[in-house]
Amino acid sequence: MGQKKDLTGSEKSKIVRYLAEGCSSLKIAKLLKRDHRTIKRFIQNSQQGRKKRVEKPRRKITAHELRKVKRAAAKMPLATSLAIFQSCNITGVPKSTRCAILRDMAKVRKAERRPPLNKTHKLKRQDWAKKYLKTDFSKVLWTDEMRVSLDGPDGWARGWIGKGQRAPVPLRRQQGGGGVLVWAGIIKDELVGPFRVEDGVKLNSQSCCQFLEDTFFKQWYRKKSASFKKNMIFMQDNAPSHASKYSTAWLARKGIKEEKLMTWPPCSPDLNPIENLWSIIKCEIYKEGKQYTSLNSVWEAVVAAARNVDGEQIKTLTESMDGRLLSVLAKKGGYIGG
Repeated sequence: MGQKKDLTGSEKSKIVRYLAEGCSSLKIAKLLKRDHRTIKRFIQNSQQGRKKRVEKPRRKITAHELRKVKRAAAKMPLATSLAIFQSCNITGVPKSTRCAILRDMAKVRKAERRPPLNKTHKLKRQDWAKKYLKTDFSKVLWTDEMRVSLDGPDGWARGWIGKGQRAPVPLRRQQGGGGVLVWAGIIKDELVGPFRVEDGVKLNSQSCCQFLEDTFFKQWYRKKSASFKKNMIFMQDNAPSHASKYSTAWLARKGIKEEKLMTWPPCSPDLNPIENLWSIIKCEIYKEGKQYTSLNSVWEAVVAAARNVDGEQIKTLTESMDGRLLSVLAKKGGYIGG
């Protein structure tokens, strides 16, 4: 029997099987017609396993400094390791050491985008799902506002969070600051808009209705046939400017009332398919860390990104509603998706 350098994958599998059957290394060598030393070397190497990673010693931090770091991490959720150590007046510590120390008392988290649902919220979400189970969702116009900022979407921040602590729930700004407020709708395979809210306008009941009159109704809705208007169901969330008596009465005068105006459960952005459209647009306009220097430039980016969303993508979103309803029922009113 000649000695070969390497065993084939098939031979290695056979060795493992023969070992399991109780064969000795010598007998395996005879069965495979290989040198006994080759078989023995493979068995020894397999039994050694992977070597453990040897961690380099950390820079010495005193117990007093560790306590200061722990308190700072608790007081500064989502802060960077550098900011935490600087607040404790601990300098000259490399990033790898800072992160290694923080891993013992904290972890990196993103800000939570969804507040916890209480029992009432879950019951209302279940009732909503049962009510609309037999709805033809191709006739529902899903609407929402999105705020786009110059520096990136809100809530994408990551930072250190102490163990046992919850990441803070950020305010979802829809107006003010360095950004543009955008309104749009989707129905079946069609995108309505997007339309830009005039800079500096605060959307209360009156201004919201005026905005819809100038954009949605004049530029899109009035061009539709009578049969389309008769069957269309209008959806919007429960923002104060949407759900007020003034806005509800104004929509009713436009013919959007009763069953033509969809009721909406609280705390339910996960049930609105247009939220997924916003994600598609934001991923496009902020790809590769893109930032903007003016409100007009970020608005132009939104329009360009929306133009690239085709009808099939929109249809996929609107046709997902049956599955969303079944999911929220299966989860007893809990959030669906990630």
